[in-house]
Amino acid sequence: MSARILVVDDLLPNVKLLEAKLTSEYFDVMTANDGPSALEMIEAQPPDIVLLDVMMPGMDGFEVCQRIKQQPETMHIPVVMITALSDAADRVRGIECGADDFLTKPVNDTALFARVRSLVRLKMMMDEWRMREQTTSQLGVLRDETSLFDVDASQAAVLVLDDNQVDAEKVVDTLRQDDDIVIATDTVDAMFDYAMKREFDLMIVNLNLREQDSLRLCSRLRSAERTRQIPILLVVEEDQVDRLAKGFDLGINDYLIKPIDSNELLARARTQIRRWRYHGRLRETYERSIEMALTDSLTGLYNRRYLFAHVDGQIERMEVSGKALSLMMFDIDHFKAINDTHGHIQGDEVLQELARRVTHNLRSFDTVALYGGDEFVIVMPDTQVPIACTVAERLRSDIASKPFSISGPGGYVDVTISIGVVTAHDAKETTKGLIERADEALYQAKRVGRNRAVLWTQAGFEDVTIVEPDAPAAGVA
Repeated sequence: MSARILVVDDLLPNVKLLEAKLTSEYFDVMTANDGPSALEMIEAQPPDIVLLDVMMPGMDGFEVCQRIKQQPETMHIPVVMITALSDAADRVRGIECGADDFLTKPVNDTALFARVRSLVRLKMMMDEWRMREQTTSQLGVLRDETSLFDVDASQAAVLVLDDNQVDAEKVVDTLRQDDDIVIATDTVDAMFDYAMKREFDLMIVNLNLREQDSLRLCSRLRSAERTRQIPILLVVEEDQVDRLAKGFDLGINDYLIKPIDSNELLARARTQIRRWRYHGRLRETYERSIEMALTDSLTGLYNRRYLFAHVDGQIERMEVSGKALSLMMFDIDHFKAINDTHGHIQGDEVLQELARRVTHNLRSFDTVALYGGDEFVIVMPDTQVPIACTVAERLRSDIASKPFSISGPGGYVDVTISIGVVTAHDAKETTKGLIERADEALYQAKRVGRNRAVLWTQAGFEDVTIVEPDAPAAGVA
C-alpha cells in the first residue's frame, strides 16, 4: 500500500534515516525541517500521513499537530508524533492535540510500518466518505461542518474484554468518568455475542488472555459486517511489538501499553469514539442523499445525476492527490434482442443481475452508476491504466462466464458486455470529456466484435481483452 508521507524533524540525520526506511517500503516521502515549513507543505500538497518530531525550536510538534487538526481541510490527515519523551503525560498531551499515535525513540521499524499502513487505510476510507459528502452537498444535502474536535465523546457504549478482574475494573471505572455505558466480559465468545446483538462505539480488548486468542477475536470482529468498522483498542505489554503489528494488520485502530494510565486510556478512547461518531455523521449525510433520488429504482445503482457530481469531485481531488482517475463505460451486447425475444420484464431482470455482479467485482471505494438504458459507468479513483484494464477484463470475463437467470421460458440467457476504458492523469480533465472518450472506446469494442474491453489512448485504441478461440458469442441464449 503506497502513500505520501511527510517527515518533519529539525535534525537532518533523523530525517534522512526515516526517509531511507520509508522509501525502502515504497512510500513516497516528503520532508520538512520545522513546523511552519511543514504547515505550508501540507496546505500546498496534503500528504496521506505526517510523522512529526515533538522537540523542535520555535513551533514544537504539539502546536503543529494542533494546527493541522483544527483546520477542516487537514483535520483528517493522520499525525504520528515521534519523540524521545516517554512520560505518559506527554503521550496524553499529544493525543489531546489530535495526534493519532505517539511513538518513542528509538522507533521500532515493525511497529512504525504497521502503524503507518493502518493509518493510511483509515485515511483512504475517510477520504472516500468525505468525497461522497462533497458530492451529495453539490446535490442539495447540507454538509455537516462540525469539527472532529467538537464531536461529543461522552455517554458512549463501550465493550471491554479482559479476564483479569482488577484490570477490567480499572478500565470500567475510568470510562465511567465520561458517563460511558460499559459492559465488561471475560471470554472471547461472550464479547463476540454482545457485539452481534448491540450497538457499540468502541471495543477494548486485552491482548493477554489466558488460554484465549485475542487476535483471532479481532479477526472475527473485522470479518463480521456488523462490527467491521467499529474501533478496536488493544491493550498490550511493552515487549509485544510483533503481535501489536499483527493486530494492526488485522484492522485494530489503536493500542494502550500496560500499566494502564487512566488519563491516556481516556484520551485514546475519546479519540476513537469521536472519530467513530464523526464517521457516523458522514454515513448519515450519505444516506440522506440516497433519499433524494440519487439512485436508479430498478438496479439500486447511482443515477446519472449523481455520477456527474461524483466525477467532478474526483477530478478536483486529482489536483491535490496527483493520483490517476480511471473510468469505464460498458453496455450489454445485443440487449434489444434480449428484450424482443424474452420480454422487457426479463430484460429488467438481466439489468438487475448485471448490477449485482458488477458491484461484487469492484473495490469498496469504486462507484458504479447507470448512465442510461443499458449503459453503465464505473469510476475508479487512484487507479492507473494497468489496474483499470485488469479490472475491465476480469469484469467482462465474469459476465460472459455464467448465464443470467430469468423468469419465463428458457430460464436463462447468455450475456456479454463491451467495455470502454479511459484514464485521466490531469486535473484539467472534464467529466464530459472523460465520458465521451470512454464512450468512444466502448463503440470501438463494438466495432471489433463485441465482448471486448478497449482502452482509449492518445495514440489510438488498444484492445485489452485476451480473446479465447472458444469464447461464447454475444447475444441471446
